[in-house]
Amino acid sequence: MKALILSGGRGTRLRPITYTSAKQLVPIANRPVLFRVIDAVVAAGIEEVGIVVGDTAADIKAAVGDGSRWDARVTYVPQDAPLGVAHAVKIARTFIGDDRFVLFLGDNVIQGGISRLTDQFAESAWNAQIVLKRVPDPRQFGVAEVDDGRVVRLVEKPKEPRSDLALVGIYMFDDSIFRAVNAIKPSWRNELEITDAIQWLVESGYVVMPHVHEGWWIDTGKMEDLLDANRLVLDELEPCQRGFVDADSRLTGKVVIEQDAEVINSVVRGPAIIGEHTRLVNSYVGPFTSIHHHCEIRDSEIEHSIVMENSRIQGVDQRIENSVIGRNVEITRSPLKPKAYKLTLGDNSQVGLISQ
Repeated sequence: MKALILSGGRGTRLRPITYTSAKQLVPIANRPVLFRVIDAVVAAGIEEVGIVVGDTAADIKAAVGDGSRWDARVTYVPQDAPLGVAHAVKIARTFIGDDRFVLFLGDNVIQGGISRLTDQFAESAWNAQIVLKRVPDPRQFGVAEVDDGRVVRLVEKPKEPRSDLALVGIYMFDDSIFRAVNAIKPSWRNELEITDAIQWLVESGYVVMPHVHEGWWIDTGKMEDLLDANRLVLDELEPCQRGFVDADSRLTGKVVIEQDAEVINSVVRGPAIIGEHTRLVNSYVGPFTSIHHHCEIRDSEIEHSIVMENSRIQGVDQRIENSVIGRNVEITRSPLKPKAYKLTLGDNSQVGLISQ
């Protein structure tokens, strides 16, 4: 089998973080979401990986390279415009050939990997298998209806869903999917919808099988989703200490201290991860927090947050929580009076101020 990973979206719901980087490179527990997707497909024994790229192609290529760090071979498939998931499949025909393949959206995080699913599909005579998850409000997803163990109908974001089974962005196909993507027409938003392509398979008599995922799954398309994914992944980490922790510091729970990190007179309460070459001094890092590499947290408190690389937080006397802090950010407290908030914020930034 081969793998096709979609990494071409603009990530508008994650702005301002995605103004300067691809949404698939936002770190979850200090590892980019896209890397976690590649981890999953390689763990399933897949060595040929195609990545569909768009406006952020340079960032994706710089981060992933040729795939050798995973012992995989990566081929990049340029998509000139975000014209839908089925369009991405269509333009990847040369890479896929006649092989069976797994299609994986590059901003999804799923518990447990896909090895069992790919093995099952590779040994079957099925034409497609789609991964589904029961959700409380399916109106914002593609929704599948299942009858007698087979998929019988799919609808994209229905106003009145007839099922609570949402498509999670992981699919397995044989080459019949190329007949489907060439047969369908663009939707009202001028995209070739993968739900329409799978529905064409169903109506044309092909075998489309469901798999209802019982573990957690998160589409990291929004800020709150990033924090949820970070929380879930951190909770599965094995604690380890590769950096320096002085005698005046305390680690409790699942805590990862990465290589060359320093924790000085500080408390880290897990699950949490402190990245390489990051310094914590006289600070508190609470549960469900990931601090990436080359950061400094000094005389401050933070929990349930993501701090990306090369950022510095110093002298903040109110606890920071439920926050996503981008790259190369500096948050400090000025000693000057009169006291005032001084902010330089980009488009679509959000700041919550709590008065004492």
